[in-house]
Amino acid sequence: MSKLIVNADDFGLTSGVNRAILELHQAGVLTSTTLMAKAMATDEAVAIANSTPTLGVGCHVVLVDGDPVLPAAQLPTLTDPRTGRFYPTLGTFLRGVATRRIYMDEVKAEATAQIALLQERGVQLTHVDTHKHTHMIPRVLCPVIHAAKACGILKVRNPFELAWSINATPNAPFIRRAQVQLLKLFASHFHRFVAESGFTTTAGALGVLATGTLDAATVRSFAAAIPAANDAIYELVTHPGYNDSDLARANTRLLASRETEREALAALNELAQLELISFAALAHNV
Repeated sequence: MSKLIVNADDFGLTSGVNRAILELHQAGVLTSTTLMAKAMATDEAVAIANSTPTLGVGCHVVLVDGDPVLPAAQLPTLTDPRTGRFYPTLGTFLRGVATRRIYMDEVKAEATAQIALLQERGVQLTHVDTHKHTHMIPRVLCPVIHAAKACGILKVRNPFELAWSINATPNAPFIRRAQVQLLKLFASHFHRFVAESGFTTTAGALGVLATGTLDAATVRSFAAAIPAANDAIYELVTHPGYNDSDLARANTRLLASRETEREALAALNELAQLELISFAALAHNV
């Protein structure tokens, strides 16, 4: 039987996101989530995590479009001096990384602080990933991996999709399809560095291309496309939530689509051929 980790990103973003994640976990279709260390509803999410031991919880390391845990004065290249927050767009962040204007020691310090803060609050973290998949980039991957390892975490999201998953994603716009294909150039470095660092990851991610368009038909398409008689473990990346006033204030591009994703995950109940697990069950050296 194929095994699938169903992970919801952005735990802690809003109460509506937290509510959707808890409901889906209680319904048996969501096994894992990744928690933002400093967001609008982080306190509530921490309380849910600590009272729901069956839900696997990782750290959703935020380096763009959010608030740092460390004082902005300690992160002069990683934060916008006008606001004290991270830069609001992924493009600005990536340009800073590419031109070496953003210092990677600040990335490591902030990632460590985010992971450690959640651990100090009692959350038993299973793994790490990053907001907007910034750890796809080799220069960002290194400090994030080192931060996780320093905090005793040795599991990380593999954010790269395989060809069969991409082909099973029918509704993604052309520009996002092109971006995902281009970013696959970093996949070989990711796998090499993760293995050399002693980390465990999955065989690949589903749903990265489908972000913003994930619906029930796409979930069924993924399930039908997973290779038969395959012992590999994959992760379905999702962003469920309730579209409310808090979500609108969070300034996320995923508004109505969070409702669609929440409803789409119910389709997993129909798929008896899948065993749903969390990162906690991911064996070392998958």
